[in-house]
Amino acid sequence: MARFRQSEEDDPLTWSVIGAAIEVHRWLGPGLLESAYQVCLSHELTMRGIAHETEVKIPILYKDVHLDCGYRLDIVIPGQLVVELKSVLEFHPIHHAQILTYLRLTGIPRGLLLNFNVPVLKDGMKRFAL
Repeated sequence: MARFRQSEEDDPLTWSVIGAAIEVHRWLGPGLLESAYQVCLSHELTMRGIAHETEVKIPILYKDVHLDCGYRLDIVIPGQLVVELKSVLEFHPIHHAQILTYLRLTGIPRGLLLNFNVPVLKDGMKRFAL
């Protein structure tokens, strides 16, 4: 079982979501599509009593007009945390930029980027804050 050291910047909600993600990864392992991990993580969060939404649309504000550009957040704990899921060989700068942009557009203060395509999930996690 992976262990993480909690620091002052972390919060119980983030740790609960990380625990749920570890459980999903433990059951499924790496190598599946992102959509499989999303459905399973959503189910695990529900089983743990963590209220969340999936596939949340985020409009782009352009010249005072909200435009639907097709952006959807994988999992959101409303007002608290954006969880962006990946199943890739490794994170790239575009993945970091993506979640930071999502935080900026939504005003949600924290984000969690999870890559399920790794042997040990702790090696596929990045936390972000505005």
